[in-house]
This record gives sequence, C-alpha cells and structure tokens, in this order.
Amino acid sequence: MGDFSEVKSLIEAQGRAWEEFKRTNDERLAKIEAGASGADHKAALDKINVDLDKLGADIAKLGRPGPSGEGTSEAAKEHKAAFLGFVRKGDERGLEEMQRKAMTVGTPADGGYAVPEQIEREIQSKLVDVSPIRAIAKQVTVSTDDYKRLFNIHGTASGWVGETAARTATNTPQLAEVPAVMGEVYCNLTASQKALDDIFFNVDGWLAEEMALEFGRAEGAAFVSGDGTNKPKGFLAYATAATADNARAFGTIEHVATGVSGDWAASNKGDTLVSVVYKMKAGHRNGAKWVTNKAILGEIRAFKEATTNAYMWQPGLAAGQPSTLLGYPIVEAEDMPAKTGNSLSIAFGNFANGYCIVDRIGIRTLRDPYTSKPNVLFYSTKRVGGMLLDSEAIKVVKFAAT
Repeated sequence: MGDFSEVKSLIEAQGRAWEEFKRTNDERLAKIEAGASGADHKAALDKINVDLDKLGADIAKLGRPGPSGEGTSEAAKEHKAAFLGFVRKGDERGLEEMQRKAMTVGTPADGGYAVPEQIEREIQSKLVDVSPIRAIAKQVTVSTDDYKRLFNIHGTASGWVGETAARTATNTPQLAEVPAVMGEVYCNLTASQKALDDIFFNVDGWLAEEMALEFGRAEGAAFVSGDGTNKPKGFLAYATAATADNARAFGTIEHVATGVSGDWAASNKGDTLVSVVYKMKAGHRNGAKWVTNKAILGEIRAFKEATTNAYMWQPGLAAGQPSTLLGYPIVEAEDMPAKTGNSLSIAFGNFANGYCIVDRIGIRTLRDPYTSKPNVLFYSTKRVGGMLLDSEAIKVVKFAAT
C-alpha cells in the first residue's frame, strides 16, 4: 500500500472536488428551475468529473496490496532460471534438460515453452488491474478446456413432515449444464537484444507487466461483450428480457429499460437505477456492484434521489474503497457500451455468483530473433473462457423505450 500521507492527501483532494461538483451542479439545477439553460456550468462539471476520475484511480492504485512473498520450490526456481536463459539468449538447453526429467515446460513444437509459475502468478495478479471484470467475477483454473457447471433450476420440491410421518415423493430436480466458452488470446511482445543482454534489465518483471497489459486489454472486452467465437462469451452477449426473476428462461438476464431510446427518462433520471437495485434478490444484493464506463459515470454523479434530494453517487472515503452508487461499489469498465439506442450500458450484480472466468493452466511463449532484427519477438498465448452462471445475479440497464 502507498504512503499513508499521500493517500490521505488524495482522499482530501477528492472530497474537495466532490464538494465543488455538488455546489456547481446545484447552481446549474437552480438556474434550470428559474428558466435558464444552465449550460454555462457544463464545462466546469466536465472538468471536475475528470479530476474525480483521476483522483479515484490514484487512490485505488495506492490502496492495492503489494505482491506477496510466497516461496517457491527448487524445481520452480530451476524452471525460472532456465526460462530466463531462454528469453535472454535463446538458450534452450536448460528447458530441454528439464523436459527430459519429465517436468512440464512445453516444447516449441507444442506452441512454445511454458512460462514459469512465479511469472504466471504475477501475470494473473496484474490482470486484475487491467481487466476490471476479472476483479469481481468468480475465477477457476482448469487443466483442460472441457469445463462445465451443473445448475439446479429450481425443480426440486420440499415440504414439512412429522418425525414418523411418511415422506411423499418430490419433483425430480431440473438440471442445466453450462459449458465454459473458451478462446485463445495472444500477444506479441518486442524487446531489443541489447536490452535483454543488460544484466540490470528485469526480464521477468517486463514479461509479467507487458503480458498482463496485452492479455488484459483483450480479456476486458471479451468478458463484457465477447461473442464466444474463438473468445470467451461476455455477460452482455447473453439474451436479456424484461421478465422478472422466476418467470424468465434460465440463462436470460433481466433488463430494466430507461423508457427513452438512447437516453435517460426526462425527469427523475435515477429512478431506473433504484428500480434495478430492488429488482435484485436480497441474497444477490449482498456483494453486488455497478459496472459502467467513465462517460456514463460522469452523468450519474449529478443524479439525486427523488425523496431525499441526496446525491446517489458518493466518493470512496478510504484507500482501496471504491466510490458508491446508492450504497453499492462502482467498477469502471471502459469496455461497457456507450449510451445509444437499446444499449446495455450499465450492469448491476453479484458477479461472483453471476459470471465465471475460466483460466487454463499454462502460458506458452515462442522466441523469434529473426523477424525483426535486432529486436526479439516473444509470441505468447493463453487459454481463457467465460460463462454466465446464475442469470438472476446480474441485471442490466437498457437505454430503450421498453
């Protein structure tokens, strides 16, 4: 975690910016009520929104825990040393020797050498910072692509009986099998041979940082709206309907319409958000979060509750604690769609119950010193999938009339 005084200073600055935002917005609303346009306050609000976004991101970054000091086995250390020799000099002898000893390090013919577990663990840790859905969804690691989950879709009956009374037969449970939709994501990193020869160049740190960045960018979009073709199926790619829970088809997410195509309702804009919260079952609301993009978040900051006139958005008051909307944390995901007709631009849900990310063990890397001399290319791949779990655990706001 960052220096306490720095965190404290940023939180205080965020508080001042929020107070300035509320004052400016209240002045804008007063002008509108008096018959003026209030447009002259928009530029000021936009600037404060940018400041709030940056301050929130800086606070969150300082509040993240540092890497753990988890120990590793001698075999893992040997693998890492051999792998770094391969990365720096293209020396495959160490990895080939380990393969002869039956350690699973991969071969170029199979798609490259396996990244050591310490580096892979660091990549997975850093992916959470780049791919926001990964930070809130359920995650599992598997050894094959054939991963499925069985769900009981409420077909089993129950009842009350006395201690010695006969038990009547109950309904047979209805089970649904949900498979993970897998895909292979790749990145092609470039480093100069001069940099690789420099003993002070942190090769493993560079690999982890760059792979996480490139994989995370691709994953972030796929977990939101991936179509399932050679990539994970994102939660927004599943069918939606206005039908309530228990009456909707399994695997269909409930959407709540704003009442206006491509926009909010003309008055009481935040009513849609309140409605979304109370359409969620209480068991899922515990642990639920909002997911939207920066542009829509900037609009939401100006929303007030109709009965109390209190602002719905509130800044986080401590490092590592996110801002909230109606009391629930907000996750900023720029891969959420822009606000257009029929767009699903806001999600609210308990993503640990509603969406699962499936990682297949092993990231493989090929070293190519020939294509871009004097640079060295590192072509790396990993298998990852996504699947909707409980479709009642996620709701979406639809910018549509119905």
